[in-house]
Parts: sequence; C-alpha cells; structure tokens
Amino acid sequence: MLRTTFAVFLCFTVFLSAIPTVFAETDAERKARLETELRRVEAEIAAQQVLVDGKRGERQSLERDLSIIEGEIKQVQLGIQARSLAIEQLSDQIGEKEVVLSILEERLKEQENSLADLVRKSAMAEEYTLVEMMLSKKNLSDFFSDVAVYENLKESLAESLAVLHTIKGDTNDQKGQLEGKQETEAEMRRIQELEHERAKLKENEKERILTVTKGEERQYQSLLESQQRTAAQLRNALFQLLGGGGAIAFPEAVRLAQYAGNVTGVPAETILAILEQESNIGSNLGSCLFTDQSSSRPVMHPTRDEPVFKAIASTLGFDAYSRKVSCPIYQGGERVGWGGAMGPSQFIPSTWAMYGGFVNAGGTWVYSQSSDRIRAINGGSGPSSPFNNQDAFIATALLMRDNGADGSTAGDRLAALRYYAGWGGASNPANAFYGDQVIQRKARLKQEIQILGN
Repeated sequence: MLRTTFAVFLCFTVFLSAIPTVFAETDAERKARLETELRRVEAEIAAQQVLVDGKRGERQSLERDLSIIEGEIKQVQLGIQARSLAIEQLSDQIGEKEVVLSILEERLKEQENSLADLVRKSAMAEEYTLVEMMLSKKNLSDFFSDVAVYENLKESLAESLAVLHTIKGDTNDQKGQLEGKQETEAEMRRIQELEHERAKLKENEKERILTVTKGEERQYQSLLESQQRTAAQLRNALFQLLGGGGAIAFPEAVRLAQYAGNVTGVPAETILAILEQESNIGSNLGSCLFTDQSSSRPVMHPTRDEPVFKAIASTLGFDAYSRKVSCPIYQGGERVGWGGAMGPSQFIPSTWAMYGGFVNAGGTWVYSQSSDRIRAINGGSGPSSPFNNQDAFIATALLMRDNGADGSTAGDRLAALRYYAGWGGASNPANAFYGDQVIQRKARLKQEIQILGN
C-alpha cells in the first residue's frame, strides 16, 4: 500500500513538474502564434469574400440568396475573431512599452540625481577665492583641471538627460498611438458584435424563407415580388437620421441625397446607403453631453475634439453644454474609445472642421468662411452646421468623394470602408462586412429611388 501511494505521488510530482515545459509560452512564441492565427483568419475572410462576390454575380435565386446569407454570417464571425486577435497583439505591444517607460523613468531619476550632485559640487568649486585655490591645491593647474572635469561632466549629463527626455517622449507617443489603435480595434469589434446580432436575424430570415417557400424557386420569386415596396409605400416611408436629424420622409431624404450627389458626383443611393448604415450602427450608441464623465474620462477627446466642438457651438450659436453627441462604446462593461460624433453624418468635431471651415489659428479654433467647403457649395454667408440635414448630406458626400467614391461598385465599396475604418483599415478583411452592407443597401436604395420615380 505504501509503495503504491509513493508511486502515485511520484507520478503526480512528475506530472506537475512537466506542466511548465508543456504549456509555457515565451513572448516570441506568443507573438508568432497570434500573427499566424490572424493571417489564417484573414485568409478565411478573404476566401469567404470571394465566394459571396461570386454568388452576387449570379441571377437572383433561392439557392444564391441563401448562400449569400450563410457567407455573410460566416464573414462577421471571422471578423470578430480577427479583431480579438489584433487587440491581443496590441495589448502585448502596449505592455512592452510600459516596461520600457518604467526603465526609462529609473534611468531618468538616476541621471537627475547625478546631475544635481555635480551642480552642487561645481557651485562649491566656483565659490573658492584665489587664495583658497592656491592653499587647497599644490598648483593652480590642478584646480582648473578639476573645474574643467566638473564642467565637462555637467555638459555630458545635460546632453544625456536631454536624450533620455526625448526617448521618454517618443515612447509615450508610441504608447499613446498603440492605445489609440487598441481603442479603434475595440470599437470596431463592438460594432461587429452588433452586426453579429444582425447576422442572427439573417439566420432567422433564412429559416423564414425556407418555411414560406418550402425550398421551391417559384415560391421564392413570388415572395420577392410581394416584398417590393410600391411608390405609394415609399412616399410614406421614413428615413432614419442620427444626431438630432430624427426621421424624415423618404422622398425628402432622396431629394437631399440627389442634391448632394449633383454637386459632388457621388451617387444619391451611395450617400443614402452610408447614412442608413451609420444610423443602423449608431442607433445602439445612445447620446451624451460632452461634459459627462465616463470611466473617469470625458465623453469627447479633450484635446483633439473638445476645443473644436466649443468653437463650433460658439460660431453656430448653440449651447455646447446641452447639445447631445454620441456616447463612448462600452464592451464587457469596459469603456473603449471616445464619443462626440455629431449630427446625421456622425462626424467627430475634428473631422467636421476639415469640411465646415474651422481652422486652428495660433492655438485657437476659429471659423474661416473661405475654408468652409460645404458653404462654398450651398452658398450664403452663414457657417455650415453638422446638425443641418442638407449640410450633413453634403459632408457625407464630400468625405466619400475624398475617399474615392466614383459610382462603381468597387470604388464606392472602398470609399465606404475608408469612411468606416480609415485608409489604413480599408484593406483589412475583418472590415469587409461594412463595405459589403453599404453596397447591398446601395443596390436596394437605387431600385427604390427608381420605383419612387425620381
């Protein structure tokens, strides 16, 4: 019995001692694993994109539409997975920067103490009188040699201190950039999770289609015809707008989009598709005051956006302290990123400044009519407003045009991705769902505009 117990204990001990060897992962291995997993997921997203694009090119049918729904659901699931891996990578990089900052802080403190000590010694040396120097040294050259050494050391330490300050500043900047990327990644993942909920609705739609049609193509074509809205229905339909725009009549939304399209060259259906997509996503974000505190941080970015927002309020004559803007996103109970998006186009103040004519003059944001690209189109002398529907439609069209929208499927899809994720994130397969959904909305809205007779 004792021998058996000892044998079991020995085996258990060997097992425990082996755990670190089997499961331990070095930083380099973890980095390589995350990169490999991310490349694999992105390749899967790209493959799904090819499949979905191929299906969209086919004639509309029951089999084709069910395949597209399944492909879209898979794309969103993979996109969320890719975002999780990217955020994990960025978290590791931020951790590395924090270690570097800690080391630099220690070295900086040591250098500052050494410099202070040398300054004291140098000051003492400079207070010696000529008699004291001659009495304290065998000869005058020895004394001046010591003073020269002190001065050289002071200069060297001052240079070293300046270098350390530069390195510390650079490291802080890099850390800030990484944290900004992490917030962006988390925001996009949250939006994709919302889209995942839509994908579940698509799954329900798929089941409904199969139930109604019983898998029969003829029944499916009849269902499609019954779902097409008539001109009368469209005239009574509402188009949802965020940021104080509320719901407006669909014909009015079409009129505003066509006006913006005529002056920018971006198709009306593309403008409407972007605004509809933003409303679909943004309706889940609520609204806040910029003075609200969230997780001990303000709602709006305090240096990038808050001064611009106050300048916009002062110029347009509204109360900055009561005007609602978008709230920050929360994920798993944790805040990620910044709020502050304004009006139907959901531009943050710093983005609106580029189109609405606000410039930084010596550290103060002021309105410049000559820089107001929206007002240059609309005419008049008053400043453009992010809360005015017509101005917001034009702003959306201008940004889409600047992003490369040209009316083609490929051009408008790429511009939409840049609108959503910036130029750097437009090529990321994890963001493909946004561009795809804008193009789907564009096709439907184009058809509805034609039915409306506009």
